[in-house]
Amino acid sequence: MYTFIMNNYTNALRQHHLKATPQRLEIANTLARFGHVNIDKLYELMLKKFSSISLATIYKNINIMLENSFIQEVKIPNEKSVYELSKATHSHLVCTKCGEIEDITLDLSKISNAASTYSHFKINKTDLVLSGICQKCQTL
Repeated sequence: MYTFIMNNYTNALRQHHLKATPQRLEIANTLARFGHVNIDKLYELMLKKFSSISLATIYKNINIMLENSFIQEVKIPNEKSVYELSKATHSHLVCTKCGEIEDITLDLSKISNAASTYSHFKINKTDLVLSGICQKCQTL
């Protein structure tokens, strides 16, 4: 996970060709703090700092941050997408009981190569979300 101090978010945003606005800095800070956040939770948290911020402003910032690869979208089946700071390629584990999302690094090259061979697709990107029950929920 990114562990930038706030000043480094300014530099990181600029490296991604983005202005370091107070709203973008807070989005980066929130994603760093919580890891994976859906738009509703992000809006709720942003309202605490920016009482007049609109949902449209959140979407606008999320979209431009996605376009510039500063953050990435994680599409969870049957749930709203969550967002996270961009980092090395990884997959996700999602608990179907509590909703916890964990990152996991897996080598998906064999799956990607097999899919390409069988389908004749040129695979550009692999996203994998595995669903199950986390260790904490298994003990409840």
